[in-house]
Amino acid sequence: IANDHRFTSQAYSSATTQPSGYSGDDEDADVNWDKLGFGLTQTDYMYVMSCCKDQSFLRGRLCRYANIELSPSAGGVYEGMKANRTQDGRILLFRADQNAGRMRHGAERMCMPSPSVDQFIDAVKETVSANKRWIPPPGKGSLYVRPMLLGTGPILGLAPAPEYTFLVYVSPVGYYFKEGTAPLNLYIEEEYVRASPGGAGGVKSITNYAPVMKAIAKAKDRGFSDVLYLDAINKKYLEEVSSCNIFIVKGNVISTPATNGTILEGVTRKSIIEIAKDHGYQVEERPVVVDELVDADEVFCTGTAVGVALVGSITYRNKRIEFRSEGRLVCQQLYSTLVGLQTGRIEDKKGWTLEIN
Repeated sequence: IANDHRFTSQAYSSATTQPSGYSGDDEDADVNWDKLGFGLTQTDYMYVMSCCKDQSFLRGRLCRYANIELSPSAGGVYEGMKANRTQDGRILLFRADQNAGRMRHGAERMCMPSPSVDQFIDAVKETVSANKRWIPPPGKGSLYVRPMLLGTGPILGLAPAPEYTFLVYVSPVGYYFKEGTAPLNLYIEEEYVRASPGGAGGVKSITNYAPVMKAIAKAKDRGFSDVLYLDAINKKYLEEVSSCNIFIVKGNVISTPATNGTILEGVTRKSIIEIAKDHGYQVEERPVVVDELVDADEVFCTGTAVGVALVGSITYRNKRIEFRSEGRLVCQQLYSTLVGLQTGRIEDKKGWTLEIN
């Protein structure tokens, strides 16, 4: 990367120094895996690839994890995925092609070039492999993978950036919510909206998440885990939680809001829908009215970061609605299958996992 507006001189020097055979990096990382939370841990390497406007991404490279200096007007589209270690020592990625496709979709919406699916997957594989010592042991967490597509060229006016950078970094993580596996307590927000029709609610970029910050802060100050948002027009249909999709269970029927441009098409959401159908459940993707929560047997959330998280209660207009959180739970059955596939405990007959050598 030649343009000095993206790297400090020190970071650039460090980043362009090619590691010699990764010597010394095969030892176990100095991490207390039993106390691993969901926060950023600086690992060894990241992957960087750049291109200019109206050009295609070419071959990038692996470099030491380092700070990058961006134009103040930089912005981006990003993905989230996980690499897991199996009991027999293999390393598996889960549905990386879906993340690659979603980034391309988001980049198109934001008028950005994007890596090809193969470039995306190769970059992820190379970065995970170089940071394999940071992958938690089985049952202790995952290696969270963050591919990012940034507009890194300077621009003042309202227009696409003149230059872009694609990079991948990783971090070992544990549970996303501080509750761990305990049921979540959600708050339905009516003042703030997350996304509106015609906007970028279906794109995984900062534009999707910046609007939720105020609502989350308010809800957490009141002791809630997260916020559940309603549609922007009628304020009566469920949309999604700040960081994940939502499902409600009634008998043998599992319902989830349809992705209509305002809801992110989660890879975990898509996987859970298919797994649920395999288990004999009837799955409905449709508008879900907030009043249906009163009759729901069970509610759960899905997402790469959260996995499958049980919801214990939802507070709406100062009324607390509680759901089943003990006994034989649908979400636990589905989550067990999902994790089994992600960690190699269950044979993958769907072609969802990708082994990293």
